[in-house]
Formats: sequence, structure tokens, C-alpha cells
Amino acid sequence: MLTKRIIPCLDIKNGRTVKGVQFENIRDAGDPVELAKWYAEQGADELVFLDITATNEERKTFAALVRDIARHIDIPFTVGGGIGAVADVEVLLHAGADKVSVNSSAIKNPQLVQELAKHFGSQCVTVAIDTKYREETGWKVYTRAGTVETEHATIDWAKKVTDLGAGEILLTSMNNDGTKAGFALDITGEVAQAVSVPVIASGGAGSMKHFAEAFNISHADAALAASLFHFRELGVPELKSYLKEQGIAVRI
Repeated sequence: MLTKRIIPCLDIKNGRTVKGVQFENIRDAGDPVELAKWYAEQGADELVFLDITATNEERKTFAALVRDIARHIDIPFTVGGGIGAVADVEVLLHAGADKVSVNSSAIKNPQLVQELAKHFGSQCVTVAIDTKYREETGWKVYTRAGTVETEHATIDWAKKVTDLGAGEILLTSMNNDGTKAGFALDITGEVAQAVSVPVIASGGAGSMKHFAEAFNISHADAALAASLFHFRELGVPELKSYLKEQGIAVRI
């Protein structure tokens, strides 16, 4: 049985870790290097590092910071933000990242997913999907840090990028993000059922029970959280012990 992964997410803005609620009201959450070191020591399975303003400000992910973080940890590390070409990925992998995450650039140019998978292997390519539910449209994919609604229905887009070679889906519910009311179990479960690659549940974690629900109800392969971990409201060892007691396979 494959173990379920616990993944802290470091959203980076101007070299600092930040966290918001539903992609707004951003506040400081600490030094990314120190947080990364702490999470590795705590037993996190992976880290995700997203430069949340790279796309909107038309700049590349800060490779020097990636190199600094990677130097201090010994767990897999995904990097995203402003990635639009093979050359961008080469820089980040050389800096120490294990995987890359693409979002807006994949929507702008879906063939980028295929190109990256061909060059680096599907296992290196995560497609991040920011999704939002509205009664008029259902679950739709959003781009440019969650500011622009696209024409893509979430399930259809997840299938498409998987067919193009994505090795993993990072699914964030904008409705749930930062609310601590729980993951969006419905859409997460639908995506997990629709694709053959691992799905990371993201957005809304507020308790240990929420993680168990993401694994048991939505059948997510991993669950990601930020503020819950950053502000020490929940520890990774404590969470893993709870999940193990619930019969969920985790790496202790």
C-alpha cells in the first residue's frame, strides 16, 4: 500500500513565506529557509514552494532562494511560479528542485506540459489547478494566481493535462483556501477518480480530521496545507500519529 503524503506549502512573495485567505489578505508567515529546515526535521514527506507573484509580475522564480532551501533539506521539493519553458525548468532542477509545478503557463500553452514531460519525465511535472465553484458555472479553472476565470471545467482540464503527460495534479479549491473549514471533498474526489496520476488535495485544512477525510473520502494521494503548519497550530508528527491510528498508511 502506498503511503499518503503530508506536504507543507510555502507560498513565497518577495523572498518571504506568506499566507492568505481565498488568495487574498496576504500576511507574513516567516523565513522560507528556516521553515523548510523545520519541516524536513518534523517528518514532512515533501515541500511545495510556489512563487505566488512570479506570473503576475512577469518574472521568473527566484532560483537562488530555491538553491538555498534545497541545500538545507533532504526531502523532495516542488517549485512553481513563472515557469514557461524548458529552460526555466533546467534552471530550477539545477538549483535543487525535484519537481516543477506549472499552472497559468499550461493554460496559456497546454503543449508545454507535453514538452516538459518529454524532456524531464512525467514524474517531474506537476500541474497545479486553482479551481473555484460558482452556481452559474460549476467548478472552473482559474489562472494568474486565481484572478482570472478560464473556460476550462476542472475535471476536463485535469484529464487533458494528464493525457499530455502531467505526473501529478495539485488541486486547490479557492472556495476553501485559508478557511480551515476542510478540503473540497467533492471536486477532489471527482478529480482523483477521473485521472490515473496522484492528486494532492489543497485548500481548507483546519484539523487532523480534515486530512483523514481527504484520504478516506476523496481518495487523495497527498494533502497540502500552509498556515496550519506555519503558525504551529498543528505539527506534522502529531498529524501522522493520528492518521496512523485511523488506519491510514503514512511514513512515520
